[in-house]
Amino acid sequence: MSDGNQELQRESILLRILWMVIFTIVWQLAEILLGLVVLLQLGYRLFYGAPNAGLLGFGDSLSQYLTQIGRFGTFNSDEKPWPFADWPTPQAPQGETPHSIPPAAHPVRDEEPKL
Repeated sequence: MSDGNQELQRESILLRILWMVIFTIVWQLAEILLGLVVLLQLGYRLFYGAPNAGLLGFGDSLSQYLTQIGRFGTFNSDEKPWPFADWPTPQAPQGETPHSIPPAAHPVRDEEPKL
């Protein structure tokens, strides 16, 4: 029975190594994407004077995702990151207030068109 348990552990570590290699590749791609988000946010901040709310949320989620990959890869967690777990929920920004655009006025739908 000890041989069966040892074989199962060996198979388990080999599978973990495969996932670690895959998530290392995903890490590299996500790192590039995070760099692009940083540059876009910087450009947006320079142009509008405040950060973009959408980029704030996505950047935070992506940062948390990279943390999950790092924790899995360093054996601090056995939980595999997305797509095996939920995508991280962005936290409320702790820095500047994001730039907001007021919603456009919409005509009343029941109103007859004016000619």
